[in-house]
Amino acid sequence: MAILEVTQRQAVTHLTMNSPERLNALSDEMLAALQETLDRLAEDRSCRVITLAGAGKAFCAGHDLRQMQAMRQSPDNGAAGFAGLFARCTDVMLRIQSMPQPVIAQVHGIATAAGCQLVATCDMAVAAEGTRFGVNGVNIGLFCSTPMVALSRNIAPKKAFEMLSTGDFIDAACAEELGLINHAVPAENLKTETAALADKIAGKLGAAVRIGKRAFYAQLGLPTAQAYAYTGDVMIENLALGDTQEGMQAFIEKRDPDWSQ
Repeated sequence: MAILEVTQRQAVTHLTMNSPERLNALSDEMLAALQETLDRLAEDRSCRVITLAGAGKAFCAGHDLRQMQAMRQSPDNGAAGFAGLFARCTDVMLRIQSMPQPVIAQVHGIATAAGCQLVATCDMAVAAEGTRFGVNGVNIGLFCSTPMVALSRNIAPKKAFEMLSTGDFIDAACAEELGLINHAVPAENLKTETAALADKIAGKLGAAVRIGKRAFYAQLGLPTAQAYAYTGDVMIENLALGDTQEGMQAFIEKRDPDWSQ
């Protein structure tokens, strides 16, 4: 049984973290599977959108604490092992946002610590009503400093720090209000609502979405004037595409575009 299941439906690839007995923890094995699969999909032009879910009763409970405790048996009390773990986790998070395809988290049950980080890192997220989100490492004496990076870039700083310092959970409705997720939907509709969002994006011009995703993250860290200069160049790049020219002409002629890809 694969720790990460991969299924393809037309232009959408669905990934399912398949370690339900560990609440789909980001173990070394899970991180390796995610890294290898995402690297491969990044080169697959038949894949336009990726969705990411968890098997069993939870989306993801964060890092595997048993593995982390085992690292402490080394002479340096686990320092080198922890450094490697957080580096591998960071590589996966950065890979998600550098993917040419949008990645949509399909969330249920709980998303805690690095699992909440994973939701915050994905480009979009749809969650079942009743899902709980938390960065609650502080409850065991470990402040969620690396999950903080993604969380604080999704929601207001004061709310992020409250979650980090209290370890309290928020529900899906609150997560939607704060901007951590896009939509909170009835649990029975989670798969269909996520698929509908993925299909809508997959129906757009793939090259335009790839250009747009790259530009979205690049401009976030720029001062406003530089962001406008950069995105102006990106618009020119996009306008040079033959399919974009076809899309504009189709709009003028009030017909569907005949795109080559």
